[in-house]
Amino acid sequence: MTKLRTALALIPALVAGMAVAGPAFARAPEVSVRPLARPVAEAPVARAAVAGPATALAVSVSPRPLQRPDLARAVAASVTVTPPRVVMVSASAAAVRLSPRPPARPENIERRTTVRAAGVRTQPGLPLLTGRRGSVCGLVAIQGETVAPIPGRISGCGIDDPVKVTSVSGITLSQAAIMDCTTARALNAWVDQAVVPAVGRLGGGLAGLKVAAHYSCRTRNNQPGARISEHGKGRAIDISALILKNGVQITVLKGWDDRDHARLL
Repeated sequence: MTKLRTALALIPALVAGMAVAGPAFARAPEVSVRPLARPVAEAPVARAAVAGPATALAVSVSPRPLQRPDLARAVAASVTVTPPRVVMVSASAAAVRLSPRPPARPENIERRTTVRAAGVRTQPGLPLLTGRRGSVCGLVAIQGETVAPIPGRISGCGIDDPVKVTSVSGITLSQAAIMDCTTARALNAWVDQAVVPAVGRLGGGLAGLKVAAHYSCRTRNNQPGARISEHGKGRAIDISALILKNGVQITVLKGWDDRDHARLL
């Protein structure tokens, strides 16, 4: 009973308090204020003004950074090739120049035979041209004269188109030798490609060839009844010695077994 009486006594005080607080609760907003929208990113500077009692404070928002350029695509799109084989890359204002490709290797650097022969040659080879005065068999390197056809006194001998050769590749023969043009060209090639490089600078170089025999209408080894010798057909020439510029002669007879010249021969 005592508690009930105490509660009833408090009711008038609660009612009085609600009457006092009523006007204040009536002014409270029913919905919370919505915040301002975020400034647009594309705008250079967004400003939101907050009013104050005396001044306004401006809030600046930094713009979004620009997209990084695609440098690889820019470089690929701006590559230009200009002769002679120089690549220009103009991705930026400062162009980058690449070193030009070196020229192709000369073909004659691979020809070891030509280089080796040129290193030991003592006399310049004559150019292989045709129609020059004093040359025969269509090569200016073969000097001599043409002669009349030579009939054979033995069946099987003779030369239809003989030539009398005096020098080949600038090397003088000790005597003019009669032969056909096939033999003359073979003699010229042998001297130019084999004899001159083999002699090299020995004794100052090769000066001449000592001819022991050339055209001769005879049988092999002058044997009766034997076949016709190649000499009887103008297809052979015998060389018995190499004559050097210092006057020394390297003979086949003595030099073949000589300690100094055997290897050369």
